[in-house]
Amino acid sequence: MANVYDVCPSFESDKWLLRLTKKEDSEELLSVYSDKNALPFFNSDNCHGDNFYYPTKERMDSAIDFWIYSYGEGYFVRWTIIDKSIGKAVGTIELFHRESDGNFGEVGVLRLDLGSAYEREDAISEILSIIIEPAYELFDCDEIISKVPIYAVERIEAFSKFGFTKSEVCLNGLENKKYYDYWIVKK
Repeated sequence: MANVYDVCPSFESDKWLLRLTKKEDSEELLSVYSDKNALPFFNSDNCHGDNFYYPTKERMDSAIDFWIYSYGEGYFVRWTIIDKSIGKAVGTIELFHRESDGNFGEVGVLRLDLGSAYEREDAISEILSIIIEPAYELFDCDEIISKVPIYAVERIEAFSKFGFTKSEVCLNGLENKKYYDYWIVKK
């Protein structure tokens, strides 16, 4: 498989399309990132204080510009999730290879942001079914972690179906900050 930062693959099922986020996604993603009911499920750990709440088109545009820049620099990939039944963006999924000497070193980190209407076990499971397997090769890892807070009962069901289990260790972030509620799956 080609380097994900040279050629970013798209992934598709009957219901979903995952493709590299582009500037034109801003208007549709604004409805996701301004959704206060979705906000508690976003993983903003180690993101320099950004909580991923973007209530204006300008803030959404700025976030997408940063995501595109970060992809170009090889920091992470952010795919837009398209619900094919309505032909609209309903969230994003981010993946990157985490190098670290601490807990969760040399793993793939998965961040899944969905509009609150899609925060359901069936939708999450279907999306995970498209991306988990290729993520190991794309991000050169044998383990993938994702934050799944205790109140995220639909996510817990979905991630459990894919073999993720709650980790007892924390993620060590910038300035030795500790982050909890990570789930892990091994290839």
